[in-house]
Amino acid sequence: MDALSSILDSVKLKGVVYQQARFTAQWGVQVAQDENSQFWRLLKGTCYVMMPGEEVIKMSVGDFIFIPHGSAHIICSKPGNIAVPSAQYVQALLNKKPLFQGDEEETILLGGHFEFATSMQHPFLTSLPRVIQVDNTNVEVNLWMQTIASFMNAEVCSEKLGSKIISGRLAEVLFILIIRSYLERADVEEGFLLALKDERISNSLKAMHERPDKEWTLPQLAAVAGMSRSSYAKEFKRLAGETPLNYLTNWRMLKAKEFLLGSKKNIVEIAGDVGYQSEAAFNRIFKLKVGETPAGYRRRILS
Repeated sequence: MDALSSILDSVKLKGVVYQQARFTAQWGVQVAQDENSQFWRLLKGTCYVMMPGEEVIKMSVGDFIFIPHGSAHIICSKPGNIAVPSAQYVQALLNKKPLFQGDEEETILLGGHFEFATSMQHPFLTSLPRVIQVDNTNVEVNLWMQTIASFMNAEVCSEKLGSKIISGRLAEVLFILIIRSYLERADVEEGFLLALKDERISNSLKAMHERPDKEWTLPQLAAVAGMSRSSYAKEFKRLAGETPLNYLTNWRMLKAKEFLLGSKKNIVEIAGDVGYQSEAAFNRIFKLKVGETPAGYRRRILS
């Protein structure tokens, strides 16, 4: 499994797709800060996205906007329009009294969000930028994205059996395609994404992810990357923001939490699965990194 796939598997990526939003008058919706990552796709009409500290983004039909950290933003037909809180807009729909209805050109949006397990933090997520726009410049990726988005939209509109699950799974594919598109851009200059983009460093990440139980040494990881020990250590820290062995420890703790919550294995077995032959050593490192013992963590989260 490649490095990104194993990360997304561990942080429990889940996609949720909303019903289409339709407007036939000047409109604006204010989306509050949220713990989830929002995305929007313009299906028809005109749309702008405004976020404090960022330039105003004009969307073209077929464009995607991805807001990884759930930052507060306004999405509207024209900058300067009065924007109602999203909760007010949703409540009006539930009351069957939709807002922004008139005789102007119709605008249709498809939106949704991505969820991640709050207990499974990874630097990949924190290194994502505040906003990503995917337009029609990347032909290969965009073709896949438009195809997936079309299927997703069809499922949302059909409301057939299983549509919610299907649209959610398609949204998860969409997330990966958005990240692919972003990684292929030349202006990615910092953050953990660079470690994924670098083939040598990514190979060592893949090795750590696949075998967290192995007693990895710095020379072994450097060999996997095809680099000298010193060059590897320097480059890994520059790209990933931490040393290889510190990253390995953090990855082991993430996998340990996953095993504690998703399996019935005892603490000794889990310790071995993440590279610790001694239960005492595992307990010590886990408490240092997580703030509580493995047993206490399992008890608290599952209770």
